[in-house]
Amino acid sequence: MNDKVVLVTGGASGIGAATVAAFAEAGAVVGVCDIDEAGAERVASAHEGAFAVPMDVTDAAGVKAAVDDVASAHGGIDVLANVAGWDRVMPFVETDPEFWDRVIAINYRGILATCHAVIPHMVARGGGAIVNTASEAGRNGSSGEAVYSGTKGGVIAFSKALAREVARHGIRVNVVAPGLVDTPLLQGMISEGHGRLMEAIVKATPIRRFGRPEEVAEAILFLASDRASFITGQTLGVSGGLVMG
Repeated sequence: MNDKVVLVTGGASGIGAATVAAFAEAGAVVGVCDIDEAGAERVASAHEGAFAVPMDVTDAAGVKAAVDDVASAHGGIDVLANVAGWDRVMPFVETDPEFWDRVIAINYRGILATCHAVIPHMVARGGGAIVNTASEAGRNGSSGEAVYSGTKGGVIAFSKALAREVARHGIRVNVVAPGLVDTPLLQGMISEGHGRLMEAIVKATPIRRFGRPEEVAEAILFLASDRASFITGQTLGVSGGLVMG
């Protein structure tokens, strides 16, 4: 990944921060994109060649402006890793339209916005790679996460369709689908009283533990790299076998 220009959304923490580290260690120039500007600055400062990019993925106009600025400053964009995401666990009947809108805005529309902004720059560059983060909830469903599961299923379907559209431009689009990964978001769910649900999911996972952010980051790095040059439109589960096939 030497000198490749990479954007990582949700880069200030969790899987996003681990993804920034993986690309930086591989020699990439990494934009740490996050609404948490202080967190993005902190992560960027820890890695040579990384820089913070203030970004709210729910603001399509702001996303485009930020992407255009990065492309102008660095001569283009080679890789987009979409990691930003959010959810809260609760029965669907206890949710409301405001909650739906927030989950959809961050987990689905955010990916639409970043891909829409980045693709013209990749076309101009003659190729690129996009790795979108979904979830095994998007393939198998997850109790207490109906809206989230729907958005992640949408990410998978969107990515397949997009992969077909942009392959002729040398752009590959793939998806990683994590299971339970030990991130601040997961710890927040446990602290809100959902520890027993998480324990049940771990028991249903053949490799009986939470994943580590670094394990998902390595999958993202692989799919973005030339080692995956003949792979597009695929969903790679990183879930300890929670979902197979």
